Amino acid sequence: MSFRGLRRQNTLSAMGVNEHTKKIFSELQRKKMYRYVIFKVDEKKREVVVDKIGSPAESYEDFTAALPDNDCRYAVYDFDFVTSDNCQKSKIFFIAWSPASSRIRAKMLYATSKDSFRHDLNGIHYEIQATDPAEMDLDVIRDRAQ
Repeated sequence: MSFRGLRRQNTLSAMGVNEHTKKIFSELQRKKMYRYVIFKVDEKKREVVVDKIGSPAESYEDFTAALPDNDCRYAVYDFDFVTSDNCQKSKIFFIAWSPASSRIRAKMLYATSKDSFRHDLNGIHYEIQATDPAEMDLDVIRDRAQ
């Protein structure tokens, strides 16, 4: 009896992405309707859903304050900046937020489903994995964007 070709599906990483989530990301990317979007994994629905949305007027500090202190999240942030040539630019960051104080199960769930979710979001320029606010400080974002 051969088991080659049979793959056991990893139940943690088999998260779907609903159409509303894709639509919200597209509106951030193409229409600049939001400054940031925070996503969470809905274990009952087995999909990534929108948790919070930030208006274009919100700051990076508003964004970081919207992330939970003790639970994991995915987020995209539309960072606007001016280059040394005085040219206005915008870069979209994907942030995998996994604070040290979050549950081990949550860390595993988010870590194993991140690549699949990230792949569904076309147009991401940079990715940051953070376990501490200092790892995604505004200076880190600026340095990566330049």
